[in-house]
Amino acid sequence: QVQLVESGGGLVQPGGSLRLSCAASGSIFNINAMKWYRQAPGKQRELVAAILSTGTTNYADSVKGRFTISRDNAKNTVYLQMNSLKSEDTAVYYCNEQVQVWVRGHLESRDYWGQGTQVTVSS
Repeated sequence: QVQLVESGGGLVQPGGSLRLSCAASGSIFNINAMKWYRQAPGKQRELVAAILSTGTTNYADSVKGRFTISRDNAKNTVYLQMNSLKSEDTAVYYCNEQVQVWVRGHLESRDYWGQGTQVTVSS
């Protein structure tokens, strides 16, 4: 029904930058919250950043001032600009979206996840 496809991960040196993208496709009526999570080896998945349909954003303390989340509603795409990357940012990054879809004639709100993209910060 709805697919999220991520791109933009890779290997970068400490202090470098990367931009992640997550494009949604399918039978989408509206997308409310768009979020980025990450999971490092041996750790729980954690919320990195979120942006609501109103444009309101919030960030984990560990990335404030370094990461910026944005969205392009016309393209159903959310971005995560990551600057001043540190080794502790190394993780698999997942996008998560709360999508309104038509199900048997009525709207339902459902959660969807991307497949994950690896970000490695290392010299």
